Amino acid sequence: MFRIVIPARYASTRLPGKPLLPIAGRPMLAWVHDRALACTAREVVIATDDERIRIVAEALGAQVEMTAPEHTSGTDRIAEVAVRRGWADGDVVVNLQGDEPAMPRELIQQVAMLLIDRVGADIATLATPVIDRDEYFDPNAVKVVTDLDGRALYFSRAPLPWFRDQIDPAGGELQAVARRHLGIYAYRVGALRRLAALPPTPLEQIEKLEQLRALAHGMVIQVGEASCRPGPDVNTAEDLARASLALGQDPGRY
Repeated sequence: MFRIVIPARYASTRLPGKPLLPIAGRPMLAWVHDRALACTAREVVIATDDERIRIVAEALGAQVEMTAPEHTSGTDRIAEVAVRRGWADGDVVVNLQGDEPAMPRELIQQVAMLLIDRVGADIATLATPVIDRDEYFDPNAVKVVTDLDGRALYFSRAPLPWFRDQIDPAGGELQAVARRHLGIYAYRVGALRRLAALPPTPLEQIEKLEQLRALAHGMVIQVGEASCRPGPDVNTAEDLARASLALGQDPGRY
């Protein structure tokens, strides 16, 4: 019904070699690949431009596509895979990022089915309630607002929505309306190819959020309420430590 591509690059600015760093005795990439294989996807592919990642991926028994080193995003990398493999425009592919070792299988399935069920949407993604003011004001926690049918209106690193009459809202008020965007996407292949061919847009460049390019060009991004909250993603050494602790203590939870 859908495919999964795991874009994985070695040259992370904040954490070089990130996909190969150990978590509870295994490379991060192995955990992510396990998440993908636990789903009902018809195909799982790791897309990379680095030989070190290819070697580890193939040792896991994974399908690997070597992609162009010039790609600036996982979306571009996945688009190349889709073209190379001849996937049809109406096919659905999930972008499972290589730094999400604790992404539950349920959420991967959910985002894929959300797009399959919403025939008018180009892209699907998930969100979860903001849990506290630290997350609300954290620029690394991307917030999203939607229309009444769950279609994305805007994504931002800034606090969103802004409580005009209450600068420091309480936790319950935040959880009622503020949503944190989770970095998992499902694309229709035609929309993916179109998005990868479009130039960056001003808001995308300001916020450093590629999904704003899709919105700027009128694409429909359907946002679902995540059925559970994922474990930690990994962007820094501190994140790596948290993920190692979480997966080491309870690997079956995710």
